[in-house]
Amino acid sequence: MQRDLVTVERFYTSQTGPLQLRLLAGASGLKRPIREPTVNRPGLALAGFTKYFAGKRVQAVGAAEVTYLKSLPREERHQRYELLFSHKMPCVVFSRNLKPDRDFLRAAEAANVPIFQSPLITMKFINLATLALEAMFAPKGTDIGSMVDILGVGVIVRGESGIGKSECVLALIERGYSLVSDDITKVTLLDGREVVGTSAELTRNHMEVRGIGIINVASVFGIGSIRIEKRLDLVVTLEEWENVEEIERVGIERESYEILGLKVPHVTIPVRPGRDIARLIEVAAMDQKLKGLGQNSAVDFNAKLLNLMEPRSTNGPA
Repeated sequence: MQRDLVTVERFYTSQTGPLQLRLLAGASGLKRPIREPTVNRPGLALAGFTKYFAGKRVQAVGAAEVTYLKSLPREERHQRYELLFSHKMPCVVFSRNLKPDRDFLRAAEAANVPIFQSPLITMKFINLATLALEAMFAPKGTDIGSMVDILGVGVIVRGESGIGKSECVLALIERGYSLVSDDITKVTLLDGREVVGTSAELTRNHMEVRGIGIINVASVFGIGSIRIEKRLDLVVTLEEWENVEEIERVGIERESYEILGLKVPHVTIPVRPGRDIARLIEVAAMDQKLKGLGQNSAVDFNAKLLNLMEPRSTNGPA
């Protein structure tokens, strides 16, 4: 698990389009780190109260703050600017295309604090920026395995090299399912509740098929055969039949596989000649979908078996 350093520059370059950011001043401070994945409105700080100022966050200035500052005499306004920039904040964003005055820009340049402008209304900017920052701060990692979207169920297929992962994934794509990543899956933990998988930008849309080489999946099977990202719902591990110590016959005992500290349902499928592994993975995904809806076939069967056995046990000899 890793957490990349989130700088103002990274936030700016990745969100220039979605948040329509425009740099006004403070370019020398773009390397400043953003310490908390949320946004703060510095209204109280501009009013002179900085005891609980959230200086580790991106600062959003809206119409209320600008109107208040305009009501202050220039000398007092300048003092408030000095007080604000005495804190090591990452950056300030003016929403609604509001323009900071020259004194504000001078104070920002002196403090090396980047100042941005966005046409979005203040609350929309805060909501979108918070979501973007949460994604940037989310724990990330990689898992060795290919990921497929099967009927809305995100499945990572794992196994030793040469066991047939690519052939299985290719067979699933031929059946109309979507490839998320081949061989290596980049995973991100969102809100501590779900893992989302995707592929590296360089290898997206491509697969390595032994004996054929690199193929462009979107070109061969159509754009519907590709999905950019998908929530992970199931991990399937392929193992040689003779290496599996105990083969599951009923399925009551549920395995789990830990990714980024989160436990994901896990199935081990023994591999040997003659078994349609792609079909088994497809059935495992369908079964997992049913379990997500509250229907567990193994538990239902076990309950029926116990009900069938109960009259015999009660009517037997004393």
